[in-house]
This record gives sequence, structure tokens and C-alpha cells, in this order.
Amino acid sequence: MIQRDVIVIGAGAAGLFCAAQAGQRGRSVEVLDHAKKVGRKILMSGGGRCNFTNMYAAPENFLSENPHFCKSALSRYTQWDFIGLVNDYRIPYHEKTLGQLFCDDSASDIVSLLMSECKKGGVTVTTRCEITAIEKLDDGYIVNTSLGQYQCESLVIATGGLSMPKLGATPFGYKIAEQFGLAVLPTRAGLVPFTLPPELKTPLAEISGVSQKVRAGCVNTSFLEDMLITHRGLSGPAILQISSFWEGQDVELDLSPEEDLHADIQQARQNQPNQTLKNYLATRFAKRLAETLIEVLSFDNMPLKQLNEKQLSNVADTLHAWKVRPSGTEGYRTAEVTLGGVDTNALSSKTMEARDVKGLYFIGEVVDVTGWLGGYNFQWAWSSAWVAAQYV
Repeated sequence: MIQRDVIVIGAGAAGLFCAAQAGQRGRSVEVLDHAKKVGRKILMSGGGRCNFTNMYAAPENFLSENPHFCKSALSRYTQWDFIGLVNDYRIPYHEKTLGQLFCDDSASDIVSLLMSECKKGGVTVTTRCEITAIEKLDDGYIVNTSLGQYQCESLVIATGGLSMPKLGATPFGYKIAEQFGLAVLPTRAGLVPFTLPPELKTPLAEISGVSQKVRAGCVNTSFLEDMLITHRGLSGPAILQISSFWEGQDVELDLSPEEDLHADIQQARQNQPNQTLKNYLATRFAKRLAETLIEVLSFDNMPLKQLNEKQLSNVADTLHAWKVRPSGTEGYRTAEVTLGGVDTNALSSKTMEARDVKGLYFIGEVVDVTGWLGGYNFQWAWSSAWVAAQYV
């Protein structure tokens, strides 16, 4: 039987950071993970450069049944605290857009930082370790594994969500929560591309790879970013963002969010009355997109002078508010995060400890707190890990 003060299950962003911080407080800590190597999701994040936080991270950038839950952790360990740590390690980074901070070189720089922090805290990190059962004692826990038994006072669940099963994602954390009587809210894929019904998918697949700046909206929320047309449907930052809010309804796409097409198309008719609608649209969009829009939106491709006011207005209205009903999403296979998870009502926002189960903590993505695209989910990992580490 191996004795530790703290066992952390999950060697991802939250698990490693919590272990490092707890170890540096003088606790004896071991991290257990079933994967072959640590931080697999970190390594592939941000195109291999890890969007490790966002300069503008704030509670309103997170989705949860209880939107207030994340406030305490985010205020006590902020993006500036983690940026300070990155600076301490002299990791070069840059802002890509909208406050998103990426490593200049490689996501492995962040994994190296976490492992160095663990080393400072005397943390043992054990991979290829299957957890077979967890038992509660009066004063702690027994963790049964493929490598033997562990006993600890505090048990931290940092197992992540269901997204990207190829990287080892499993529902293990939710099962532990249920074992100890904590509610788990329904989960679904977030920050995920949309799939489309055949009548849209087929023509759009022909122009796979075309990108367009849009404002994508539903449920009184919208995001102004790029949309990417794929052979399966729609992706790109605007689509990934709105996917977390989507529950089966229409998504409204403003294809010209920064220009008034009503005025522009009237001006074009005056200046070039013989120009066809397709050729006009090709001055505003990529040529292939313009041609496809004519087809899928059933516009009459006539010279502008032959289109009356009502027809021109309809073209502008439609392009500013194209209603698309996705057939679904690509699911956990490509989702960046999992919405839902361990009910925050069962946890202390101050400590991340289960209210009714002493010594049991849940941090990171396994909890019902999900950030927007752009480094927010890593910040939740750092913040929730840090606060738990002060109490384990």
C-alpha cells in the first residue's frame, strides 16, 4: 500500500497544475493516469502551440448551470498569474487575436513547465495506471489500480470530459461523482463543427476550404469571427463558438457583418446596372462562394437593373440573416470541450471540494463549467486546480 497525502487522477492541465501547487505546499502528491504520456490534449491544442489562456478571461466567458460558480476561482488565480508563471519560465508567446495567447514554439513548453512545477513540489507522476476501484475510508480513500493500492487523505478528480476519445477521454470522472452521490448534468459536445442536411451539405462540400467572416448567432448570443466551409458542414471559430449555445434551433449567419449590403447593392445597381447578381456577389465574397450562394439561396441571377427594389432588398436581408438549421454536430470525436458534467451545486466554489464528501475534489473540464474558444478552458483548468491545491 502506497501512502500519499493527495492522489490526483488525471495528468492533464488541471491535474498536473493542482498536483504541483499542492506539492509545493508540502503535501506528498502522486498523479495517476491511464495514458502512456502526460498532457496529450495540451500537446495538440492550438494547432500544437497551446492557447494557454486569454488576456480577457472573465466569468461571462463561461457556460454553466450556475454562472456564478466560476467567479471565486477565476478571481483568486487569474490569467495574469499564469502569464507570470509562463514569463518565469521564459516561454516565448504571442497574442494571436482577441486576447488569445499562444506559445511561439510548441505546446510542449507548457507541458515542460507543468512537469518542472511538479518536480519542484516533489510530485510523483505515474502513467499507464488503470484505476479499478475507489473506496471511502473514515479519514480518506483507497485507490485500487493496476499497479497496486494507494491510500490518501484527499482525492482530486481531474479526468476531463468526453471530447476527443482518441486522446483517451472517458466518462470515468462522472462515474466517480455518481458513486459518491454527486449529480452529473447531461453532457454534450461543445466548440464543435456543425454537420448539415444533404440539401446544404452537398453544394457546400463543393467549396470546402472557403472561409468567410460572419456573425453567427442563436439564443440571443452571437460571435463575429471566421466561418470555414468543410466537406461535412460548417466550422471555424464563429461556428465553434456558437455550437456551445446551440440546442437544435436555426443558426443565423450574417455573411456581411461589417458592411450594409442594402446600401451597397443599390449603389452597385446605379453604377453597374448590367452587372449580374452573381458578378456583384463575387465582388463581396469569394467567387466560388458567390456562385454557391446563388444556388442554395435560390436567387435570380439577372442583371441588377432587372431586379426590383423588393428583390434587391430580399437578397440583402437573406445574406445578412441566413438561417441555417444544422443536422447535428461532429460530436465528441472533434469537439474541443464537453458541456455539462459534475453539478456545481455539489461543490464548494471556494475549494472545489464535494460539499457532502470530505476530501473529494473535482477540477477542470469534468465540472459543469465550459469556456468559450480562445484559451478560456485552460484558464479554468489553472484556476480550479490552484484553488483546490490550497485545501487538499
